[in-house]
Amino acid sequence: MSRIKELFLRKKQNVLNVYFTAGYPALNDTLPVMKALQDAGADMVELGMPYSDPLADGPVIQSSSTKALANGMTIHKLFDQLKNFRKEIRMPVLLMGYMNPIIQYGFENFCRDAAYVGVDGLILPDLPVFEFEKEFAALVRKYNLDFIFLVTPETEETRIRKLDQQSSGFLYAVSSSSTTGNIATLNDQKNYFNKLRSMRLKNPVLIGFGIKDKSSFSMACSFANGAIIGTAFIKILENASGQEIPLRTKEFINSLK
Repeated sequence: MSRIKELFLRKKQNVLNVYFTAGYPALNDTLPVMKALQDAGADMVELGMPYSDPLADGPVIQSSSTKALANGMTIHKLFDQLKNFRKEIRMPVLLMGYMNPIIQYGFENFCRDAAYVGVDGLILPDLPVFEFEKEFAALVRKYNLDFIFLVTPETEETRIRKLDQQSSGFLYAVSSSSTTGNIATLNDQKNYFNKLRSMRLKNPVLIGFGIKDKSSFSMACSFANGAIIGTAFIKILENASGQEIPLRTKEFINSLK
């Protein structure tokens, strides 16, 4: 059984998935931040692979990607950092990124190396579902990785069901069709969240985009199995170093509960 499936069997509600950019704020902070999140009580980590043209990301995450790239982060470097991370990290870990650098790395090589180090799943927002089915699904499943698709308020019901069928682990419900860190309120999307809940989907649902504090986290959890926080945590990490990382992380995670 995958770590993600086991998590949702064990914890049906209030699942907290936290995104941060690998190699930020400093190149070798990837594992310290993961450890700080686990110690503070996060349930899952979504590890962003920095890319120069991140279409779904707002300015804060874009800035963290720029900084991580300047620090020297690459996919090769990331896998090197993750080589022994399972000695300390028990929670599910996802890699989130974009297809261009992965294709350059080699898609099967990427899946193989991700599985080898202990990664649990992938989120690749710019991989269309028809291409996934035709070219990539078999490789993802060959290496026992979960694959998470995103749905938005504009996604038609038939397409939601298709993306749900092709996903494993969970379904990522984007709260708006904007970018990460947007200021749209979750209140505006209650009909959308209720529709997802009424569809009795195969996968658990986590809501992302615009989740930033206790109030928005609690509201998202009232409609879904949990929520994803990214931009707000990246802001917490800005200019952090050494012992500031676990202290700031603990304070932030505690503020959500």
